[in-house]
Amino acid sequence: MHYHITTFGCQQNIADSERIASYYEARGFAEAETPEGADVVVVNTCVVRERAAEKVFGFVRNITKKNSSAHIVITGCLVGAASREPSGEMMKKLRRRLPDAEFLPLEEVGFEHVPKRGEGKHAWLPISNGCNNFCSYCIVPHSRGREISRPFAEVLEEAREILDRGFSEVTILGQNVNSYGADILTAAKKRGEAYTLADGTEIAPTMVKHLGRHRIPTLFPQLLGQIAKMPFARVSFLSSNPWDFSEDLIGVIAEHANIDRTIHLPIQSGSNAILQAMNRWYTREEYFELVDRIRASILDARFTTDIIVGFPGETEDDFEATLDAARRVGFEKAYIGQYSPRPGTKAAGMEDTVSREVKRQRFHALDEAIRRFRVVD
Repeated sequence: MHYHITTFGCQQNIADSERIASYYEARGFAEAETPEGADVVVVNTCVVRERAAEKVFGFVRNITKKNSSAHIVITGCLVGAASREPSGEMMKKLRRRLPDAEFLPLEEVGFEHVPKRGEGKHAWLPISNGCNNFCSYCIVPHSRGREISRPFAEVLEEAREILDRGFSEVTILGQNVNSYGADILTAAKKRGEAYTLADGTEIAPTMVKHLGRHRIPTLFPQLLGQIAKMPFARVSFLSSNPWDFSEDLIGVIAEHANIDRTIHLPIQSGSNAILQAMNRWYTREEYFELVDRIRASILDARFTTDIIVGFPGETEDDFEATLDAARRVGFEKAYIGQYSPRPGTKAAGMEDTVSREVKRQRFHALDEAIRRFRVVD
């Protein structure tokens, strides 16, 4: 029996597919080069935007025409979102549109499956899954659930395995890597215990402050520092939330020359009114201040970002504030999305006030501004 995996979406989905491949090979399957030559076609899905979900339906229709005997397995974020969406309507719609498919929750593909990595010098290293932040536009808390951190020692063991396999570069992955370990530390505190490594070393966590109070404890600066001490040529991480970017984390990056100086720091909007509506817990001024602090400690720091245009209620003044943010920061690159409502999110209940045409215009104007104001050596 042969399987083939087609992956839609982000780097986390790619890393998940590497484990799904091992999951099938542990059951005796061999990999087919194309979906047309497979007995089982696994579709690892993205649902962050409506267009991403529609691509999945189109792909399945196309494959069933070319390989009518294939068993279709749908996994990834579309399945997760449908299973957690409160009304149940999303799952009903999914079953109507894919009546003959099997749905495989990612939870069934655990981290005990060593990923089947590709060739080359780079490897992905997931350290957590899920998100607790509930930005009003984002379906990830539904598609992946609450944030769960992998054990510290387990992550380091996989990092060493990556090195032993001959990979010289690694990217650490999480929906919000900055909050890695918050659940581990909270559970330890409830037990009245300090957090210690397998060798008995006690770790002092970073206490992240926001709005003048402690928000979460995190182990990410400590974990990043441990991985950076390994002989990797480059260590990168995705994705980090501005409100959890601690001084400890800045210090660890500055200390280790092999940590990538291109930092992905999603701003989402340059307008304070839109940031508040998005449930992003920072202002534009706080974002700029963070960028300045990072640049003061890491002189060659560069920034990439995520931005949504056309969020409900976004006015021309709001969009001008986002253009101004592009001028202010000089992003190396921006991943720009045109807003589309996602089921189960708070923003889905807001009136979608910005037309598709205006969204397209703002997308192109912002894309041009990002390229124009990009920081060049």
